[in-house]
Amino acid sequence: MIEFIEIKILEKVRELLNERVNEALNDWQNIVPLFELSEFKGRCAVVPKINLAFCERTEKERIVFLDAYSLSISFNLQDTEESELYCYAYSNAVKKVIRENPTLGGVADRVLFTGEKITPPKVAHCGMDWEVVISLRITIEETNYVS
Repeated sequence: MIEFIEIKILEKVRELLNERVNEALNDWQNIVPLFELSEFKGRCAVVPKINLAFCERTEKERIVFLDAYSLSISFNLQDTEESELYCYAYSNAVKKVIRENPTLGGVADRVLFTGEKITPPKVAHCGMDWEVVISLRITIEETNYVS
């Protein structure tokens, strides 16, 4: 059976968020709602959306047959006094986990944290949410496709 590399990437990222990132969040002094990978919505958990897209490759990557993917992890947080702190906590936890495991457990050749975008609500305390988008760049050598 052939497994698509995109599915492997998504499964591994979900696993890292559910296990390693939640462990990192638990280690901190402040209580931070954990990631929940279901349809749950509320104050005690955050449900991320994970988007994977094929992205433009450099000339060098084309020559050595590297595929490049852009992955974003986005989620919204209810506007509370701690929301901004939570946004940075999530971003730093993802950075830490990627630094510890830059190959997604052997699925990828290299994973880079390429950025974060934290957007506060336009009007504070009016029912609008904070938005966080964490961006990763994943490169995979073509020979890793075979399972």
